[in-house]
Amino acid sequence: MATTLAADRPRLWEPARHRSFRLLWTGQALSLLGDGFSVVAFSWITLSLTGSTLTLGYVLAFQAVPRALLTLVGGTLGDTWSTRTLMVASSWTRSALMAAVGIAGLTGHLTVWMLCAAAAAFGAVDAFFQPARVSILPSVVDKELLAPANALLGAGARTAAVLGPAVGGTVIALTQAPVAFLVDAVCFALCGLCVARIRTRPRPDAPKAAPEEKGPSLGARIREGVTFTLRDPRLRTIVALDTAVNFCYAGPFTVGFATLADQVLRGGSATLGVLNGALAGGAVLGTLVGGAVGGRPRVGLLVAGLAGWLGAGMAVLGLAQNTPVVIATVLAMGFAIGYQGVFGLSWIQRNIPQDVLTRVVSVDMVLGYAAAPLSLILCGALAGTGHLALFGVVAAVLAVTGLAVLGSRAVREMR
Repeated sequence: MATTLAADRPRLWEPARHRSFRLLWTGQALSLLGDGFSVVAFSWITLSLTGSTLTLGYVLAFQAVPRALLTLVGGTLGDTWSTRTLMVASSWTRSALMAAVGIAGLTGHLTVWMLCAAAAAFGAVDAFFQPARVSILPSVVDKELLAPANALLGAGARTAAVLGPAVGGTVIALTQAPVAFLVDAVCFALCGLCVARIRTRPRPDAPKAAPEEKGPSLGARIREGVTFTLRDPRLRTIVALDTAVNFCYAGPFTVGFATLADQVLRGGSATLGVLNGALAGGAVLGTLVGGAVGGRPRVGLLVAGLAGWLGAGMAVLGLAQNTPVVIATVLAMGFAIGYQGVFGLSWIQRNIPQDVLTRVVSVDMVLGYAAAPLSLILCGALAGTGHLALFGVVAAVLAVTGLAVLGSRAVREMR
C-alpha cells in the first residue's frame, strides 16, 4: 500500500512535462531576472547622475509606492480579466519603459526626473504582473501538481532573484549603466512572448450581473477581496504568517545581517555575502524538497512550525558569536521558509475560488509590502542598542504568531 501511494504521488519534475508550465516558468524567471536588473540599474545610474544617496532613495520610493498602492487594483482586475493578458501587457510595457530609459541614457538626455517618472511607471505596471503570476498556476496545471509546480517556480524565482542583481552589476561593470536597461528590456520582452504562448484552461463561470444591472465597482470588488481574506480564519492565518515572514526578511535579513557581519563576526562584506547566499541557498533547497515530498500535509501545523522555527533561529542569531553557527542557522531558516512556502501557496491556489483568487493573493502581497518598511525602521532603531535586542524582538513576535496559529482548531486541521 505504501509503495502504491508513493507511486501515485506526483514527482517533482512532472509539471515540466507540460509545455504551458515550461513557458510560465521561463517567463516568470525572465521577469524576476529583469526585476533584479532594474534595481541595480536604477541605483547605479542615479548615483552616477547625482552622487546623492538621498536622490537614490527618492527614485526607489517612486518605484515602490505605486507598486504597493496598485497591487490590490491589479489583483482585482485579475479576477475579472485574463491573468495571462495582464502578465503579457505588463511585461511588454516594462520592456518599453526600460528600453526608453536605456536609449535616453546612451544619448545623454536622461534626467533625474525622467528616472523618477520611469521608476513610478515601472512600479505601477509591475503591480498588475505580480498577483497574476501566482494566480495563473491553477489554470495551467492540475490541482495534484500544484505542490511540485510551486516548488519549481519558487526555485526558479529565488535563483533569478539572486542572479538578477549579480548579472546586472556585471553588465554595468563591463559596459555602462544604460546598457543594463536595454538588457532588462530584452528580458521583459521575452517574458511577454513566453506568457503569450501559454494555453490556460477556461475558469469556472462566475455569477454575472443581469444585463440591465451594472457590476460592482472596482472599490467594491477590492473590499470584497479584503473581506473574503480576513473572514476565513485559515486564510487569515496564512496571510498573517506571510506578513511575519516578510517582516523577518526586510529588517533582520538586511539590517540584522549587516550588523552581524560587521559588529559581531567581524567579517565585513564577504561575510554578509555568505549569509545572504546561505539564506537563498537554503530557501531553494527547501522549496525543491517540499516539491519532491508532495502530498497534502497539515498546512496549519507547518505554519505554526515555521513560525516557531524562525523564532528559534532569530534567538540563536542574537546569541551566536561564531560564523559557522550563524551560517548553519541562516541556512536552516531559509530551508524552512522554502519548504513551507510550497504547501502554503498550494493550499491557497487549491482552496480559494478562481473568481476571487487573484484578489486574495494581492491582499497577501500588499501586507508584505507594508511590513517591509516597518521592519526596516524598527530593526534599524533596535540595531543601535545591539543585535541581541534586534533579533530578540523579532523572535518574540514569531513565537506569539506560532502560538496563535496553534490556538485555532480549524487552522490546525488545514490540508
